[in-house]
Amino acid sequence: MLAVTILGNNSAVPAHSRHPTSQVVQTRTEKFLIDCGEGTQMQMSALKIRSLKINHIFISHLHGDHYFGLIGLLTTMGLNGRKNELNIYSPTLLKDIIELQFKAADAHLPYHLHFHELKNEEELFQDKNITIRCFRVNHRIECWGFFFREKRNKRHIDPRKVSAYNIPSAAFEKLQNGENYISREDEEIKNELLTTEGEHAASYAYCADTGYFEPIAEKIKDVDLVYHESTYLKDLAEKASSRFHSTSIEAAMIAKKANAKKLLLGHFSSMYESIEEFEKEASEIFENTECAREGVCYLV
Repeated sequence: MLAVTILGNNSAVPAHSRHPTSQVVQTRTEKFLIDCGEGTQMQMSALKIRSLKINHIFISHLHGDHYFGLIGLLTTMGLNGRKNELNIYSPTLLKDIIELQFKAADAHLPYHLHFHELKNEEELFQDKNITIRCFRVNHRIECWGFFFREKRNKRHIDPRKVSAYNIPSAAFEKLQNGENYISREDEEIKNELLTTEGEHAASYAYCADTGYFEPIAEKIKDVDLVYHESTYLKDLAEKASSRFHSTSIEAAMIAKKANAKKLLLGHFSSMYESIEEFEKEASEIFENTECAREGVCYLV
């Protein structure tokens, strides 16, 4: 299972009942927070998402609308009795910023903060269900995207077929891992004759603030769901480029080049009261497009 809940879908300024960027990615066993704009913990409270269940926070870059809510969230976690270590993945300077804020307030957390600096495109985390890696995007300052991929599920044993071939149960684990069966008589029985495909391993890509940047498409190739910023509509393409942001059309082009299955648009400029036109424009290029809406949980 892989699901994405949108907490904030706006850009720099909270407006039109929209909040700055933040979202929660959920697997079978973990909840991960991506970015933490102003109002994140209020949104989590409204949606009944327990912050104490989050052990990993990913901050894409150090523009305020992507992390100004973090110091408040960290403090609240402490006030609520958090004891477990919290991992934060971010550009280098965030550690200094957070430590300075706590030093100025003479505040001490009852849990350990472990900072992981984003320096290279690499795997950041893995457990039995998922791997998470980061990739560079093209923004005015250092900025990162994050790619979540479920680990491929084991193949399913077909009871009738293994019975027909007299396969012992001791061989089932190897069969689930995709291996062929070798009998005592050295007879090889192909795996596909004894098993069926496991469930699809879902994938999700978060493309943080970025200008149009084609290398992203290769980094997220064949992704099931991609969130890509679309700060402006297509008539403001020049403005978008000068500010290292993307338009609805450009986000759709990346999704198409990546052969994604679905596109979520977000990071809307507060100059737009309605976001319906974003979806309309992008759909002309990439049909399966939807505007990311706050409070909605998208199953991947």
